[in-house]
Amino acid sequence: MITALKRFGQNFLVDKNILALMITRSGVREGDCVLEIGAGHGVLTRALLAANVSCLHAVELDERLRPELEELAGENDRLRLHWADAVKFDYASLSPFPEKVIANIPYNITTPLIWELLKFPRMNYHLYMLQKESAERITAKPDTKSRYPLGVTIEAMGRASIVHNVPRECFRPIPKVNSAIVEIEITRNFELARSELWSELLHRGFSHRRKTLMNNLRGFVDGEILGERAKMRAEDLTCDDWLNIYYAILRSR
Repeated sequence: MITALKRFGQNFLVDKNILALMITRSGVREGDCVLEIGAGHGVLTRALLAANVSCLHAVELDERLRPELEELAGENDRLRLHWADAVKFDYASLSPFPEKVIANIPYNITTPLIWELLKFPRMNYHLYMLQKESAERITAKPDTKSRYPLGVTIEAMGRASIVHNVPRECFRPIPKVNSAIVEIEITRNFELARSELWSELLHRGFSHRRKTLMNNLRGFVDGEILGERAKMRAEDLTCDDWLNIYYAILRSR
């Protein structure tokens, strides 16, 4: 087996029970078109194909894995391989276009990758294996230290929940941290992930966690728009607070 590379954030899932849980939870069935990120040695890939999906797009960066994955693709014409950096890949080019994303994401690209995938609301169901800390940040509630822009965005666009905690012994090589399976469903505010204004608002707001919104957003948002929220910290705001600020800025321009 090819050795995992630290620079790719690779840890290969080997636990068949966790694999079966991901397939069952995602509800993949015949006729589904699915996107997988980081096919690795094809463990999850084979499980998805066994579920009789109509098409499976698999994006993989590590060229060392090409022989075994192309052999698998040669055995099954439903598998379409894309050799690319998943963060920079042109997902709009996929045909047929996937409705679901199911992946064991390399830990070092979690935030930029999920943000990129949220820009395509037709992919409205996501099931990810993530580092547990990343999973907790994505699902963090207001008034918690783990709250951050991606989590707020997902809450504004739908919902996210941790459906299963996964011990580090389920991977090879064994990572230093535990993992978790996160389910994301996108149901509303489909334009937010593509909005530069929304992104800048959140990233400015969270830029200095100890500072108030007034300090972090000075020169970007009028104090009247912030109102009483000006004295609050970014992590204390609810999703509705952020949306109200965002739409108020849009109306003022």
